[in-house]
Amino acid sequence: MAKLSVELNRYFFEEERLPQVKLGDILALAGERIFGFLFVVLALPSALPLPAAGYSTPFGIVMLLLALQLIVGARRPWLPQRIYNSSIKLENAQKFVKAGIPWFRRIEAITKPRLSWICTSLPGRVILGCAIALMAIFMIIPIPGTNTLPAMVIFVIGFGLVEDDGIISIGGLVLGVVIAVLTTSVIAAFVWGGTSLLDSLKTWLKG
Repeated sequence: MAKLSVELNRYFFEEERLPQVKLGDILALAGERIFGFLFVVLALPSALPLPAAGYSTPFGIVMLLLALQLIVGARRPWLPQRIYNSSIKLENAQKFVKAGIPWFRRIEAITKPRLSWICTSLPGRVILGCAIALMAIFMIIPIPGTNTLPAMVIFVIGFGLVEDDGIISIGGLVLGVVIAVLTTSVIAAFVWGGTSLLDSLKTWLKG
């Protein structure tokens, strides 16, 4: 099966498309990799350092729904038909894919099937699903600073699922622990005031 970067490049840049592309058509590229593919594609707009206003909350809700299905052992995801029929402007999709392909290729260069049971067994998928669910909840919360980092965690774990690479997925889990602490501090600072760990880290890096 072709690499994800190759499939996306072919779909969005080598073949002629209508001005609007449906999510269902994009998902047809995934085949058996559909869970990981969905997490990668849905996390991409928020994970990239690009303006992506309006994507984090609805995509976070969809990814939470998918994570819950992963936890209960579903092998194929279920989504409402309305979501499959939802569309995005081709030019917007191309912008995100163009920015994401270099990252796809970097990750693909180091991914391969290893410790695959983490991505394919029920216990492994439960753990990954729980981590993704937590990150999706952070993305849904409409507080600045709670979108990009959790989306990056989902992106990495999703790539592990695409490639059946347990090492990459474990890396995503470790990153998720760090991001969970930082994001929780951002939420606490927003609700109760004070300085978040993320702001302190930024200050330390600048100073």
